[in-house]
Amino acid sequence: MGDNKQVFTSITKKPGVGYPVLTPNLRGVEGALASGAEEVAMFTAVTDSFNQKNTNCSTEEAIRRAADVIKHALDNNLRVRGYVSCVLGCPYEGPVDPVKVADMAQRLYEAGCYEISLGDTIGVGTAGSTARMLDEVLKVVPVEALAVHCHDTYGQALANILKSLEYGIRVVDSSVAGLGGCPYAPGAKGNVATEDVVYMLNGLGYKTNADLNELVNIGNWISDKLGRETNSRAGAALTVASRRKAALDSKL
Repeated sequence: MGDNKQVFTSITKKPGVGYPVLTPNLRGVEGALASGAEEVAMFTAVTDSFNQKNTNCSTEEAIRRAADVIKHALDNNLRVRGYVSCVLGCPYEGPVDPVKVADMAQRLYEAGCYEISLGDTIGVGTAGSTARMLDEVLKVVPVEALAVHCHDTYGQALANILKSLEYGIRVVDSSVAGLGGCPYAPGAKGNVATEDVVYMLNGLGYKTNADLNELVNIGNWISDKLGRETNSRAGAALTVASRRKAALDSKL
């Protein structure tokens, strides 16, 4: 995250769009403030093993550190979004107890996070395990303060998001072209592709205010820059359909 400030101060900000800065520690909050950020994101994981790998501390230490970061951010009039990693499985400890997820989500919410993003960091979740986890979390955190963050390692991200929608969750994290992954979760794929989520939501009749065609164009652009194929199935299919239509139109 060494170039956070350079990226944040270089992009053109659009009205009505939030630009949160990931801040793992107090120094991160100071950097966000210096860059002119209005919102920060604080993350921690449910399991000790992942926290040790990711931030070199135990889960309890991670919670205490998060509380300090949240307080400092709130004291400086920054909004804080919390992330809980490994809510459906840990690469080192396996399945995760939903009660532990609920406890951590509650502690972050009570510390001042306006929203808690529940992350299936390694993408092992299913609709069933997602439901069991949400059953516990919703006992202690209101649904309007929850979001889901589903990686697509096993191709279950859309199913897990659909299940979350059934529970009333209306905020979904995603990444264009399915970019991402985690250096501490070997084999994990990126976050669910934004194009795929929007395609599904359009089909369900939800209003997203997202232009799917433009998302596909952006996904193709960044994939080309990175020298890789898009991880979005909807993006790939719509690109083929668009090129086929253009070829037919050119013959008319």
